Amino acid sequence: MEINYHSKLLEAAVAEFARLPGVGRKTALRLVLHLLKQDKVTAEALGNSIIQLCNEVKQCQVCMNISDNDTCHICTDSSRDHSVICIVESLKDILIIENTQQYRGVYHVLGGIISPMDGIGPGDLTIPALEKRIKQGGVKELILALSATMEGDTTNYYLYKKFHTPDLIMTTLARGVSIGDELEYTDEITLGRSIIDRIPFEVRKG
Repeated sequence: MEINYHSKLLEAAVAEFARLPGVGRKTALRLVLHLLKQDKVTAEALGNSIIQLCNEVKQCQVCMNISDNDTCHICTDSSRDHSVICIVESLKDILIIENTQQYRGVYHVLGGIISPMDGIGPGDLTIPALEKRIKQGGVKELILALSATMEGDTTNYYLYKKFHTPDLIMTTLARGVSIGDELEYTDEITLGRSIIDRIPFEVRKG
């Protein structure tokens, strides 16, 4: 059933909210109507925060995380173990792992995983930046913390073949993270234990 919004401004706002992941037209309408009930200062604060985010947020030049500065707070933290790099798919994975309070190394955000079905290959990921970090020296371990899916395993295998040397340990999360699971849906205790109990990455034969 088509909704008559009686206002082009309202309809435009609903259309923009509906672009967000998991937000349908009805939910978008509820959100917009909620904002209309708020005072002008509240609505402007929301709008300004989004504009400021889009205009001022940066990508960390080291790990590809988002940052307020050229280098993120994790990469500049001298108390972290910079010899251990945890490779993740996206920013949200860093937030999830950090929330476990079980990891004190640094990160590298790939910006996706290899998925031929979606047209995503190694060239679409931040692998060159990771290679640069490894060549600079001092890296002793790569933790492959990607989702336990076919695409995640494909990416793990590619990274293993590209970077594995006798001097570089490559590990993966212990299988407390079930096969087929994405990190986003793994509880903090299970994920934290999977990081602590990480195991050597092995290439399956046959």
